[in-house]
Amino acid sequence: MDLDALIRFYHDLSSESVARFPEFYADDAWFKDPFNEVRGVAAIQHIFTHMFRKVAEPRFVVTEKVVDAGGAMLVWEFHFRVRLWGRGAAQVMRGVSHLRFDAAGKVTYHRDYWDTAEELYMKLPALGMLMRGLRRALAA
Repeated sequence: MDLDALIRFYHDLSSESVARFPEFYADDAWFKDPFNEVRGVAAIQHIFTHMFRKVAEPRFVVTEKVVDAGGAMLVWEFHFRVRLWGRGAAQVMRGVSHLRFDAAGKVTYHRDYWDTAEELYMKLPALGMLMRGLRRALAA
């Protein structure tokens, strides 16, 4: 496993470089995040291709890594601009990826953990206002 090469891949990820996923992911790799659960490198590529269609200027920054013999945890920030809401304001979501690798060093398991309420829903104009009001009401 060349974790540093994988991190560079994510740092430099572009709509064109999505084609490089097979260099880093096994053919039958499993991927799960709060919105998706898929198996296969083609399905994983589809998720990232979709991301490039939905958000502007997406960029991942890995801020920390924890590695052991069985895999790795990557702490990351996802920077982006949303075309449909927030007037294109810069956004940041924070999360963690749990990765496992096969004998060839390719990712076989990729599970992303991030708080959809804090990192996404609170930033949506109408839903965010409703959730902030609910949070204040519950705290009172």
